[in-house]
Amino acid sequence: MRPAVPLMLLSAVLAAGTLTACGGGSGNDPDVVKVSFKQSTDNKVRVMDTYLAAMKKEFEKAHPGKQVKLVPIKAPDSEYYTKLQQMLRSPKTAPDLVYEDTFLINSDITSGYLKPLDPYLDKWQDWDQFIGTAKTAARGEDGKTYGVPDGTDTRGLWFSKDIFKKAGLPADWQPKNWDDILDTARTIKQKVPGVIPLNVYTGKPAGEMATMQGFEMLLYGTGEDPLYDPDRKKWVAGGKGFQDSLKFVETVYKEKLGPEVSDALDPNIGTRTRGELLPEGKLAINLDGSWLPQDWLEGSGGGHEWPEWSKELGLAHMPTQHGKAPGKVSMSGGWTWAIPAKAGNPDLAFEFIKTMQTKKNAQKWYIANSGIAVRKDVAGDPEYVKAQPGIKFFTDLVAHTHYRPAYPAYPKVSTAIQEAMEGVTTGDTSVAEAAKTYDEELDSITNGEVVKK
Repeated sequence: MRPAVPLMLLSAVLAAGTLTACGGGSGNDPDVVKVSFKQSTDNKVRVMDTYLAAMKKEFEKAHPGKQVKLVPIKAPDSEYYTKLQQMLRSPKTAPDLVYEDTFLINSDITSGYLKPLDPYLDKWQDWDQFIGTAKTAARGEDGKTYGVPDGTDTRGLWFSKDIFKKAGLPADWQPKNWDDILDTARTIKQKVPGVIPLNVYTGKPAGEMATMQGFEMLLYGTGEDPLYDPDRKKWVAGGKGFQDSLKFVETVYKEKLGPEVSDALDPNIGTRTRGELLPEGKLAINLDGSWLPQDWLEGSGGGHEWPEWSKELGLAHMPTQHGKAPGKVSMSGGWTWAIPAKAGNPDLAFEFIKTMQTKKNAQKWYIANSGIAVRKDVAGDPEYVKAQPGIKFFTDLVAHTHYRPAYPAYPKVSTAIQEAMEGVTTGDTSVAEAAKTYDEELDSITNGEVVKK
């Protein structure tokens, strides 16, 4: 069913070539710092572009004779990672600064794509303001730090108060367990036809969004260390919690409580959810992240301004499977600014990081991006807490959050999870078969270093 040359890889190679042709590589100009970042696939969303343009202007004013060249990569998450890795392999295409998801950073460290930042961080006073968990997310197994985090995130349940009202459901809805979520979705399907009751991201096209917003928000509510055992330093086979999580996904799509399968497996489902389904009142419950309002803020330039969102949407934490303490589940990740090993101007690149990560500029970014602060001085600023609805709700979830196992094998493990999800979503694979296939892939990925729970 797949062509001999994977389309994603082919597009990555072509994209890398295009970027080289338009000056994507670092080159030899000591006065130019090239900054590569993920550009939204929605042409109306330019939150990152706007922020970086302001940082470019500030940097160039403070550093006469120096120039920042922005090199956007416009792609869904999964393709962005592939294209970025293609660029990092050669000095001809490697930028001076790249935007790295924390889930991929250890894989890129192991591949030798990134430069350790400790010599810079040791001389940078602001580094003391960053919270420990955020620093850990950008640290390699060698103990060195390879990225400066620009915020973190948490996840929960977004729901439409209008749809809930039509279904006779409360505006202060808070499910106590998974069954509550499914029963609510069934009620909505029955009483409010024509809307999607529940969105749970799934399958390979959605990439890490499916793994983290979807599967892991379920899995981490089934027990302690369900994906990786830190004491034994081994990955965990697909046991009962794994299969129960797959069963939840299967139920959503088998009972037609979620989007049409073809829509769920569209790589742009995340963009559509934020830009269309929620604002247009077509989706009742969405299991998703803290950053969604970045597209809706007035003056964001995104084209999806929705100032009424805080009145029209409710927020609920994701419960554990059976309501077992602590009763709440969240996953946290985030992105970092990293310097490629093959960067031509690493010193200038770190100067640009310092410009972006002053207290003032970091706070601007957290608010514009609907991010959770990783600087202690920003987190304690009343202006940050009051900046937008939802910040306190999602910041409070940090106390109940989990971080993905930041090990080089994780991206492959994540892909195996997506394949298992996709199989039960389409109905091509039973839960038991999907879990068995996952175990076989996990065994291959880890060379048999697997523990069963």
